[in-house]
Order: sequence, then structure tokens, then C-alpha cells
Amino acid sequence: MTEVIEVRFKGNRKEFFTWPSDEPLALHDPVIVEVERGQDFGRVSAVGPVAARKCGGGCSGCSLAAAAASPPAPSPSPSPERRIVRRATPDDATRADRLHGEEDAVRRRVMERVTTHALAMKVSDAEWQWDKKKLTVYFTAEQRVDFRVLVRDLASLFHTRIELRQIGARDEAKRLDGVGRCGRQFCCSSWLPELRPVSLALAKDQHLSLNPSQISGGCGRLLCCLRYEHDFYVQTRKRFPKEGKALRTGVGLEQVLAVDIFRETVTLRSEAGDTRVVALEKLKTEVERFA
Repeated sequence: MTEVIEVRFKGNRKEFFTWPSDEPLALHDPVIVEVERGQDFGRVSAVGPVAARKCGGGCSGCSLAAAAASPPAPSPSPSPERRIVRRATPDDATRADRLHGEEDAVRRRVMERVTTHALAMKVSDAEWQWDKKKLTVYFTAEQRVDFRVLVRDLASLFHTRIELRQIGARDEAKRLDGVGRCGRQFCCSSWLPELRPVSLALAKDQHLSLNPSQISGGCGRLLCCLRYEHDFYVQTRKRFPKEGKALRTGVGLEQVLAVDIFRETVTLRSEAGDTRVVALEKLKTEVERFA
């Protein structure tokens, strides 16, 4: 039976392939895969039901894309279009390591050509295809860049097919990896399956500082982890009165100054200017009694 396999490449890039063989593959096994106009080297990052579930949730170019338009129908098994050609040999792995070792020098040469052509772009990374039939150059830019002349220049320099791929700042951080302000590896590089949008509203809902330097990651964009506890904050605050609301309690008419969702307390200020901190459950009882 054809099995779906997730394969990881350089820069945390992942793609899905079929493995039409009865011999099972294990995590981190080196494999040679079928890609556009050639073959590439990667390592297995997910197998079995885990890979099938991940493919069904975010795979493009397979039979699930058409099935998504008709939810009532039974979900078909994921079927990526490309396949794993074979297991990689030690010589294949050695060749891949040698190519990766050359990529930093390739990136510097590309940067020199970018400077020569006076293009407003930052070259982030370069990646050889295992069979050297394609060289992919990743770059960031504030505006659209006309790099047609650069592509022809690079093709004559490296004698291969050139692909220039523009990525965002968060995608660049995912490719290059690094250590976050928490002291751990970037989430986007280690385990985060997809880069979801992060807005300033998430920080506001959590009453965090809106100073960009305090809520931004290594990529200069808002921290991905602002999403992690957002639902908890939103749901928990529904149990508390809104700040600024006037409530009639045993003291009289009081205004809500602040709420503490972790200590389950509410800070109130009376018309006389006195403040007090009361437990949420006690406040609810008072409000119901004097309503």
C-alpha cells in the first residue's frame, strides 16, 4: 500500500511524497525524492498516520485539494503527486553535505552580483538541488524587484537553472533558525507547523506592553507565541466585568478599575474615591444581591 511520507530539507522546508514500497521508512532516514526536473536529498520527518494527517491539513497539489470543496463526501487518503525514488546511500549523504558546505560561498557570490546590479534586495540563503540541476536563492525585499537580468547573470555564472524566491521576514527566520528571547530555539524552526498571522490585537487582549521592542521576535515581527494563550485570555475575561463599568455593590456605586484573571480578583473604586480588591465570586454575589 502506498504510504505518505513527510520529508524535511534544508531551512526547515517540508514536502510530502509517496513511498510505494513495503519496506518501512523510519524518522531521519535519508532519501532521494522526485522533484521538478530532477531529484533532491532529504530526511524523513514524519511517517504513517502522522504524515497523512499533516498532509491532509496543509498539503497542496494532491487529491485532497479537490475534495476540500465537498465536505460532506468521505475524506480520501492523501495522495501527493511526487514520490520517494529510493533510500539514500552514504555517498548520497556525503554529496549533499558537500553541496551544503558550498552554499555559503554561493550566497556571497550572489550578493556580489546583486550589488553590481544595484537591486534593493537582501539575499538570505542559497540552496542547491541535490543533482545540481537547480539553484534556489531566497531573498527579502521591501518592494517588488525586477530580477530578470540578475537571473540570466546567475545562470551563466553557475551553469544551472536559477530560481529566485522572495520570502517574508518570518519565513527568513524559519529558514535561518536562531534563539528567541526566551532562550530557546525559534518555534517556527523547531515545531510550529505553520506561520499564522499575529496582530497587535492579541497583545492588547492580554494587556501586554505595546512597545514593539518588547513583543517582537528575532525576525522583527510580533512574537508567534502571542497566539498561544490568546483564547484562554478571551474566554476567561468573559467571566469578569469590563474595566470602567459601574456596578452597584454593598458599598454603593463602584467603578471597575482592573481585573486579575489569575488571582480571580477585581479592583473597584467607590464614588468617594476609596479603592478595594474583592474576589470575583464575592463581587458577583454582591451585585446580584443589590441589583
